[in-house]
Amino acid sequence: MSNPPTNPNQAPSSSPPAPAEIDAGIARTLARHPRPLGGDPLRRVDKPLVSLSGLVLNNQSGAPDQLLIKKKPAWLRAKVPGGPEYQRLKGVLSEHKLHTVCEEANCPNMGECWSRGISTIMILGDTCTRACGFCNVKTGRPPALDKDEPRRVAESMRLMYEHARLKHIVITSVNRDELSDGGAGIWAETIIRTKEACPGLSIEVLIPDFEGNPAALQMVIDARPHIINHNLETVRRMYPAVRPSAKFDRSLELLRRVKEQGGVAKTGIMVGIGERDEEVVELIREVQEATKASGVGHLSSGNAGRAAPYAAISSPSPDAQCPMPDACDILTIGQYLQPTRNHLPIDRWVTPEQFAFFKQEGLARGFKVVESGPLVRSSYHADHQADVLSTIEDERAKRG
Repeated sequence: MSNPPTNPNQAPSSSPPAPAEIDAGIARTLARHPRPLGGDPLRRVDKPLVSLSGLVLNNQSGAPDQLLIKKKPAWLRAKVPGGPEYQRLKGVLSEHKLHTVCEEANCPNMGECWSRGISTIMILGDTCTRACGFCNVKTGRPPALDKDEPRRVAESMRLMYEHARLKHIVITSVNRDELSDGGAGIWAETIIRTKEACPGLSIEVLIPDFEGNPAALQMVIDARPHIINHNLETVRRMYPAVRPSAKFDRSLELLRRVKEQGGVAKTGIMVGIGERDEEVVELIREVQEATKASGVGHLSSGNAGRAAPYAAISSPSPDAQCPMPDACDILTIGQYLQPTRNHLPIDRWVTPEQFAFFKQEGLARGFKVVESGPLVRSSYHADHQADVLSTIEDERAKRG
């Protein structure tokens, strides 16, 4: 079979892609990610002793290294970006040479989000110390830490806030496991400086797990962003393939600690990567049960070094009672899309009807907001979530 055409409205070609086209596609990927891409669980240094590529039916087209890419269904087609607010933000980004994750990841919701005044940026560099099976960020040893980054980020935010009517910013980062605090110090300073430079801008952070370091997490909590997001990404069973360097329970404990200190907690998963529907329902239940605030008390932000991991500190059982149980607030569920052939394959296309079912389950189990749909990503309608669930409206009113 042939690959689907680039233009979704164009009829599929009956002939296989030419080797030159395949080589050009690989060259474009390597130009963007000169280091080996993350997420290839089968990468080997030596040449395989035996190759079974020629026996795979999808490879009989004469391109043995190009596995079949499943054709996207009609409901996965995004609208073409446009509109005055979109053009205004795009102009500011271009004029000041600012970069967003929205553009780098070619997010299908970029047009809608920019029109609403939402954007996403990444800090702590572009090289991750982990190699997750779904992620297209390059993997390797990151360069030296840029301690001036918080100031530059805050200035970039000020430009977008003042000149492009930016309303909500999502800040994310790579994992920096080689740092003693996982980069939490840069995280905290970036949040504080951005709040000072952009009063009235709601700030959401999509943070790593800091390898279970509670002192590092506390630095981020103490900086008081409006929403703290940490994605579970997938169901418990799929972690060895999807998030081999992460722990499901450690991520649950991170979310619980955010709720314990009165923060707005958010998480998200992908579907279509190999999970079963009943596992998604179980995840929804487990997140609500495991992240209920226990009232144990605040962590001390003065702890230094590698503190005991989250899992090593007692947390409430699923049946523990809390005077005012308040669990994880926001859940996002979206379709997994395979970035390159080096990443985990798409297992299935989840239908809009099934996404609607997941949303009903999430709301019934106790999530305050559930965004569930084929094109949903972490920052989808994030401004609305901040308005409803955080103090941002009160802060804006105080400033007039």
